[in-house]
Amino acid sequence: MATGDLDVADRAHWEMALIGSCLKVLSPKSIENLVFHEGSGLDGVVKRIIYKTDDDDYDSHHSEANSTYLLQHAEATRFNLFTGFQTVPEREESFKVNETVSVHCGFYSDNGGFKISDDDVRYMRTCKVVVSTCAFGGGDDLYQPIGMVNSSIGKVCYVAFWDAVTLSTQEAEGKLTGDNEMIGRWRIIVVKNLPFVDQRLNGKIPKMLTHRLFPEASYSIWVDSKYQFRRDPIGVLEALLWRTNSTFAISEHGARTNIYDEGKAIVQKHKATPEEVEVQLTQYRQDGMPDEKRLHGLKALAEASIIVRELTPLTNHFMCAWFNEVVRFTSRDQLSFPYVLWRLNMPGINMFPVCTRRDLVNSLGHTRKVKPLTQTNTDSSTA
Repeated sequence: MATGDLDVADRAHWEMALIGSCLKVLSPKSIENLVFHEGSGLDGVVKRIIYKTDDDDYDSHHSEANSTYLLQHAEATRFNLFTGFQTVPEREESFKVNETVSVHCGFYSDNGGFKISDDDVRYMRTCKVVVSTCAFGGGDDLYQPIGMVNSSIGKVCYVAFWDAVTLSTQEAEGKLTGDNEMIGRWRIIVVKNLPFVDQRLNGKIPKMLTHRLFPEASYSIWVDSKYQFRRDPIGVLEALLWRTNSTFAISEHGARTNIYDEGKAIVQKHKATPEEVEVQLTQYRQDGMPDEKRLHGLKALAEASIIVRELTPLTNHFMCAWFNEVVRFTSRDQLSFPYVLWRLNMPGINMFPVCTRRDLVNSLGHTRKVKPLTQTNTDSSTA
């Protein structure tokens, strides 16, 4: 249903609600009557994606003769038994767009970590539309979503991924899960055996690999844990994807436009070391990454705290490549997004303005300092 299909009274209500608003979401009545889209129909090149596992290349890459190389490779990056050990040639191959692509995309080995209970896995397989967030290390509280239309409640899963530290922190404050593992609207999924010492990197797994976690889902909305989501999810899908014939929506960066300026800002704010950033940007320069404010007609930099997408081979390929970049280089995903955008030139991207992001969420900030992951919490085979 497009906005042109509204009756006069409903259109008037909708237009009044939009005064002073940047995000043009349909009225509750229109959302209730909305015909759910079964895909954008966007004809992307990628039709099928194959995720590399230990079955297809563990033996070839991990022979005893190659063990020294693998150890050096793992120490130089964060690749491990969760991610797989992506080589430089494999990285280059992963950016080739074909009808069938084969890429590393996490969950490489049963020994890799990020363990989820069988009950939670079964629940996740029931989700067709998912709003997700995560808090590892006890750093953030859980903010209940608001603004949903009654008709959407039964169609949308709200899932928060926690680790044991966050669970105990929240329980100490009286926030307990019931028999249904829920706190308010959120299903709490406790992850065991996190793959990375860097908690920021652990957080990229539910953020970027939604398609691996929710294999039956058609749509996902990612919300960083410092935000309270305050719009109806179905209405957001209509506004940011269906109405614009897009498969992927992400906020433009509000402060900077250039990848190299972003690198300087990351160093100045002590979000990564100068050496880490220099390694990444040097590689991007060698690869021919342009020093541009816009790439393929889109603003080069994104503010990646909210990601709305259709889960298709096309967008899944994009997210796999993006995830591998944050594993290979720094955890600052805003630095690697322009590179992946430039390399893949994926159609159907809606980069919405900062004012739309502010209409989507209430910014409540981080609650407490994240506790680092101790080595005893990790599997002995992980980095």
